[in-house]
Amino acid sequence: QVQLVESGGGSVQAGGSLRLSCAVSRATVSNYCMGWFRQAPGKEREGVATINSDGITNYANSVKDRFTISRDNAKNTLFLQMNSLKFEDTAIYYCAADPRVWRGLPSPADLRYWGQGTQVTVSS
Repeated sequence: QVQLVESGGGSVQAGGSLRLSCAVSRATVSNYCMGWFRQAPGKEREGVATINSDGITNYANSVKDRFTISRDNAKNTLFLQMNSLKFEDTAIYYCAADPRVWRGLPSPADLRYWGQGTQVTVSS
């Protein structure tokens, strides 16, 4: 069973930065579609960014030019660098993985494996 463990969440003021990490076990991060999703209170889970096995990335319009998804193949870890954070970025952030290639941002229902999530709180 693929295991995903997120870390790096926390509280930050608007305009600040955070870097999320997702340690991957029992799967090779470069062979999977890896993604970050988030869920704010009272809202549905939504896609933030994905990176496919071919390295092609996709971003939600709301985070383009502020967030960057990347992976370290040697460490088998996925990252999300979040800059210029806004209050509306407050959510639980989840790491997800799927063995298929997804063009564009997939629906959360499309991703097979999930981490437990890490809280990101941005104060205005």
